[in-house]
Amino acid sequence: MSMTQIITLSIAVLALLVAGTYLLPRQVQVQRQATVPLSPSAILALAGSNSGYQRFNPYRTSDPQLKVSLFGPDSGVGSGFHFESKDGKGSQTVASVSDTAVDFKIDLGPMGQPTQRIETRPGPTGTTVVWTMQADMGMNPIGRVMGMFLDKMVGPQFETGLKNMSQITQP
Repeated sequence: MSMTQIITLSIAVLALLVAGTYLLPRQVQVQRQATVPLSPSAILALAGSNSGYQRFNPYRTSDPQLKVSLFGPDSGVGSGFHFESKDGKGSQTVASVSDTAVDFKIDLGPMGQPTQRIETRPGPTGTTVVWTMQADMGMNPIGRVMGMFLDKMVGPQFETGLKNMSQITQP
């Protein structure tokens, strides 16, 4: 093979790899659930409060050096916090509150703006809490590849948060 053929073949393979990333999903979802021994209203009150959320914030468990600064009202729409950790920095803001769920806007700067939802479903042995994150990986090929690993990166954090939540005895 000539040097020209090697370069041409290398460019073609690289182009195929980049084009192949667009076959990966643009929308990615991470979801975990657990039964928690608190009432749905107690869970929603904690989740919808900037200080209440800190009682089960999974990143506090994984990063003892996590810096959090609260902003907005104590609870409800606009309540939130800025954070800075070993994994990055950003903010989380309550976007909506209903009788069954709290929705959050997350701003991770150049890493994206996923949304999260903590939903409650009453059950016979407690409240089933479903914690979901939705992320749009955009048209960036690197983002699309990262989307393949998002469940493995964020899922364990949600599991920790649900465990933390289940250990709360007084809302």
